[in-house]
Amino acid sequence: MQSTQIRLARRPDGEPDADTFETVTVDVPEPAEGEVLLAVRWLSLDPYMRGRLSTAKSYAAPVEIGDVMVGGTVAEVVESRSESFATGDLVLSYSGWQSAVVAPAGQLRKLTGDAPPQTALGVLGMPGFTAYAGLLQIGRPQPGETVVVAAATGPVGSAVGQIAQLRGARAVGIAGGPAKQGALVQEFGFDAALDHRAPDFAERFAEAVPGGVDVYFENVGGAVWDVVRRHLNTYARIPVCGLVAGYNATASPEGPDRMPGLMRQVLTQSLTVRGFIQNEFVAEHYRDFLREMGEWVATGRVRYREDVVDGLAAAPAAFAGMLRGQNFGKLLVRVS
Repeated sequence: MQSTQIRLARRPDGEPDADTFETVTVDVPEPAEGEVLLAVRWLSLDPYMRGRLSTAKSYAAPVEIGDVMVGGTVAEVVESRSESFATGDLVLSYSGWQSAVVAPAGQLRKLTGDAPPQTALGVLGMPGFTAYAGLLQIGRPQPGETVVVAAATGPVGSAVGQIAQLRGARAVGIAGGPAKQGALVQEFGFDAALDHRAPDFAERFAEAVPGGVDVYFENVGGAVWDVVRRHLNTYARIPVCGLVAGYNATASPEGPDRMPGLMRQVLTQSLTVRGFIQNEFVAEHYRDFLREMGEWVATGRVRYREDVVDGLAAAPAAFAGMLRGQNFGKLLVRVS
């Protein structure tokens, strides 16, 4: 069996482009005892991958030049030498940008239940758990409070707003463009929605949060953060999940140093600003997530949207587009 692989060819300076990756075809070895041969069916594309292209200090090691690009996948067992898996099983794996691979059985989780298998990469997987853990463990929304989330039509943001409502809070979403703005209210049921590209975004946002902001789930940073921070209430909580507005930046932002003003605001308003990586909550909260989110999705109380591209070859362009905000929902590659 052969595998098509997309590898890192060079580190991008700014936005990833056609020269960032290379495609190769390799032979796949036979699985050894305790291993399984997988055919990748679905590949997840996520913003964190941009950080893995850089050698800058981070929470995870960078992808090395010549290595297969990392990523979560749903795969089908083609051949098994493990008692835990049989041919035809669907599994959650971390196989990366390739069409087939041999993997240790201990690194896989069998997918069961009635949910579409690719949801294990979205609302019932890492993005959904990121929303669940970050909001409930750091944001701690209370009934009647206002929760604001940026990149709100993405897999994390859309879940954040809906979970906030399930906890009795008011959900305000920020997204890019009228179509996404409309979907936040009509499709995901947010209480209010803003288009950050609108020329009067700052004024509209002020109108949408007359009582201020109690929880701001940060996915974006940049100009959106500059608007939201003016409306934070005393004791507001800010889970910092991502800063995608700056992921392709090649220099520091222009203008005056805003750090002294931010630190003064943190002090005088008793703000909680807490960055997090979802895996720090897995041991204690992942079982609860699978149970609660599984029920919410099955009963329609949490809705989700998928943005699917076909073929592994489409991954690099789709990934670059995601960093520009072009995706609408959870970005997935249907590999085969």
